[in-house]
Amino acid sequence: MKHGPDIAYIAALIGDPARANILTALLGGLSLTASELAVEAGVTKQTCSSHLSRLKQADLIAVETQGRHRYHRLADSGVAALLENLMGVAAARRPTRVRPGPKEPALRQARVCYDHLAGDLGVALFDALLRDGVLQRTHKQLTLTERGRAEMEDFGIDLAALGRLRRPLCRSCLDWSARRSHLAGALGAALLERLFELGWARRVEGTRIVDFTQSGRLALTKRFGLSP
Repeated sequence: MKHGPDIAYIAALIGDPARANILTALLGGLSLTASELAVEAGVTKQTCSSHLSRLKQADLIAVETQGRHRYHRLADSGVAALLENLMGVAAARRPTRVRPGPKEPALRQARVCYDHLAGDLGVALFDALLRDGVLQRTHKQLTLTERGRAEMEDFGIDLAALGRLRRPLCRSCLDWSARRSHLAGALGAALLERLFELGWARRVEGTRIVDFTQSGRLALTKRFGLSP
């Protein structure tokens, strides 16, 4: 008899193409209806409902009811991290095109990855934070330095509040379009939210695209010293 978590059960759930498409659609952080997810999965609504039931039973997704509608989302950031890592591994091990990632330039440039910034700008920001000593990699772990704590608090990030969350503060996430890392974790989510608060960027409704204003892009570049 084998002991420990049953990874085969979770892997089998995610491994089904329709369920994989459902989970990938929810990776954008939006809550979607069964009808919307059926379109994403390429299956009928009845079949999609069956898939959603299995994902809910495994605690991979959560469901909220508002009026007559039921909205589905990823259960938590741990599920999102698992999916992000799988996408990174899949892209690195079995590339499907010469130029990886989404074809749409706006998605390649900046997009939401669950609740943090991904794409070329996300990678550039991560590189700048490492270069300037805001973040530090030691023994494959990512930490926020003392200088980084001061920098983030000055930028309006409430680190005390982030410390009370039940998720890692800093985590690197392999960007499946750039094939390099961007910042995830509680700090990555807080940074993206702060960019929205400042009006430097906004999320394009119904998509994962993060649209920066011209002044917002310049402000981001100047503040964090992003490389062109």
